[in-house]
Amino acid sequence: MGKGASKIFNQQIATEAEERPYFKASKIFWSVAASFLGMGIVCFLAFEHKLPLLVTSFGSSAVLLYAACDSPMAQPKNVLGGHIISALAGVLVYHLCGAQWWSYALAVSLAIAGMELTSTMHAPGGATAFIAVYSEQKFSFIFTPVAIGAAVLILMALLLNNLDGHHRYPQSWW
Repeated sequence: MGKGASKIFNQQIATEAEERPYFKASKIFWSVAASFLGMGIVCFLAFEHKLPLLVTSFGSSAVLLYAACDSPMAQPKNVLGGHIISALAGVLVYHLCGAQWWSYALAVSLAIAGMELTSTMHAPGGATAFIAVYSEQKFSFIFTPVAIGAAVLILMALLLNNLDGHHRYPQSWW
């Protein structure tokens, strides 16, 4: 790297470092605590009461709900609606097309279309659609684990995100 390029690169790095907000230990603490408790409740119900509430995409939902709760994708309508629409897309594709190489892509694509049409975009929903095809789910998958598990995560977010005094969750219901 030439001297001119090196100088520009170093200036860019310095500028980015100055623009980055200083992390707040309290925000990290609340995000970690809320995520642990929210996911912990879902996992506890799944393990201790043998309720089939675990969907791997809930891990991504937890990031949005407990660390980025101001995001439009973390609002209750988006979390619940996005997961349900995506589960429906995945289950329908599986039952109509089977688990083919292209059916996974079709399920995710239809989930995106459904979320766009209903204004319920929730990025983890794409994984929910994929999981429905991959694990060859029945229609009951839409209700349990998806709808119930997402509702539990939302209820925990409502409780936990409003405890710290720095958040207001949800930003909107509908």
